Amino acid sequence: MIARSENEIKKLREAGGILAVILNDVAKKVVPGISTFELDQYAEEAILKSGSQPSFKGYRPWGVATAYPASLCVSVNDTVVHGLPSQRRLKEGEIISLDLGLEWQGLFVDAALTVSVGIPLPEIKRFLEITKHSLDIGVEKARVGNHIGDIGAAIADYAEKAGYSIIRELVGHGVGEAVHEPPQIPNFGRPGSGPLILEGMVLAIEPMVSLGKFDVILADDGWSWKTKDGSLAAHFEHTILVTKEGPEILTKI
Repeated sequence: MIARSENEIKKLREAGGILAVILNDVAKKVVPGISTFELDQYAEEAILKSGSQPSFKGYRPWGVATAYPASLCVSVNDTVVHGLPSQRRLKEGEIISLDLGLEWQGLFVDAALTVSVGIPLPEIKRFLEITKHSLDIGVEKARVGNHIGDIGAAIADYAEKAGYSIIRELVGHGVGEAVHEPPQIPNFGRPGSGPLILEGMVLAIEPMVSLGKFDVILADDGWSWKTKDGSLAAHFEHTILVTKEGPEILTKI
């Protein structure tokens, strides 16, 4: 068992609540003409105003040459994750994934969602809804006694039956005491495989789904992962706490 004190659980719930409000407020600001830099600035200001700290800004994982320069990951159209904010202005009909993390009193949470810029075409609306629901399905599998592979297997089964592709090179992860912790949580796999899910685990479950093929490439900026075939990608994420009663979503309003 992973012991979590009542104080830690309280802080995690507070952190998740702060992040959920800020991320959803950022999403409401997505309109044609706004720049991704403006979205990042709004997110950072809101985090600092809350008394927490942005956990992505300055973060440099092992093997990456430079630290991430922003507080919000903004991934437009064929960018899957880790897109860099810029003066680029969003256009009607595009989609954008917003990925945000923060640190609150020494603990970390992480969440993401994908929204359309303006009114989406029916096929794009369906794509986003399916990806979002695949997250719900994955979260439901994060129960004591299940395995990490149960999460990915459920996500992939649902999304692939809908006609989409699961990104395989990028995965979810543990979170809580650091931005990224073990275990890795692929969005595909075999039921019953992988590490055992234990009470007290804090997991960032994050389906990344492509309208086309699952192959990805790293852009020249060293951060942005894009679909190789240029197809649209969607990304949804929650931080959850594994309890005796089941998964508790910490980053849900």
